[in-house]
Amino acid sequence: MQAAVLYGREDVRVEDIAPRALQRGEVRVAIEAALTCGTDLKVYKRGHHARMITPPAVFGHEFAGVICETASEAEGWKAGDRVVAANSAPCGECFYCRNEQENLCDDLLFLNGAYAESIVVPARIVRKNMLRLQTQTRFQDAALTEPLACVVQGWQDLQARPGQRVLVIGSGPIGLMFAALALHDDCDVTLSGRGPRLEIARKLGVKKIIDASSEMATAGFDLVIEAVGKPETWETATRMVRKGGKVNFFGGCESGSKVSLDTQLIHYSNLTLLASFHHTPRTIRRALELIESGAVDASAFVDGCCALRELPELFRSMARGNRAVKTLVRTHERKAVGETPALP
Repeated sequence: MQAAVLYGREDVRVEDIAPRALQRGEVRVAIEAALTCGTDLKVYKRGHHARMITPPAVFGHEFAGVICETASEAEGWKAGDRVVAANSAPCGECFYCRNEQENLCDDLLFLNGAYAESIVVPARIVRKNMLRLQTQTRFQDAALTEPLACVVQGWQDLQARPGQRVLVIGSGPIGLMFAALALHDDCDVTLSGRGPRLEIARKLGVKKIIDASSEMATAGFDLVIEAVGKPETWETATRMVRKGGKVNFFGGCESGSKVSLDTQLIHYSNLTLLASFHHTPRTIRRALELIESGAVDASAFVDGCCALRELPELFRSMARGNRAVKTLVRTHERKAVGETPALP
């Protein structure tokens, strides 16, 4: 089968590889939609990820498709089932899993290989984090489940209330998803970002938009979400929140980064600073529910399309600053009816 293989820093190749045989409890999914992701771009630039992928290895982690083969003990699943699977599953036994913090599991099992014609889903993920899709759910919409689940985790950590003033810093996919969840929960949303993605924010219903290239937000927000992943933006976030407010440092900075925070401001303003990571089986299910109910317009996040064979060039363009929100990767040469067209 055809699959994208990461060999190292900015070196991904689409090759013919032999599909491996299934083991007990596993299923093989024919991938109908795979989406690009900021994490995959970081992995591409760095050539590895300490916890998720060690080259050479198949690449990509946001996908949905149809089960084409099942092994023994994959109970409740059959060929033809339309599914989405998360990119990880917790062990269920460690301290963190026992305390409902499965996103911090000491033995998270990760899955890569979405940029391919098919993928083998490990038994643990089949049991804990593979979900059946409604008949009408489009595969490219369902493939958004994993990143949205991470945002659901961050949003739940903030314990937002209707009517609160929320500032989202960053207009990438994550920032846009936070804005969508805040709007769904009847918050007063301001989004600060730059470039063509601001138009996506408008389509999602954000009324208060700040072009960060030319203006600054006024401080005093109840909740501030940093969705950029730069130390200077982390520092800015603490100056944008009101006394007694909360900041979520959601954007992951480069390894080894340091920030300088005003301790007097944090202490005397009684700020709550938190950071959210990954997802849990609960937030995976909530994310798919939000997509299938239409509460989150998944179609707004996919604004490009390419064939699998074009993936190396796509990642080169992303590394140069391609401003697409997410690109649908067609893992089969046929074009699915009703899917997002390629960008000109």
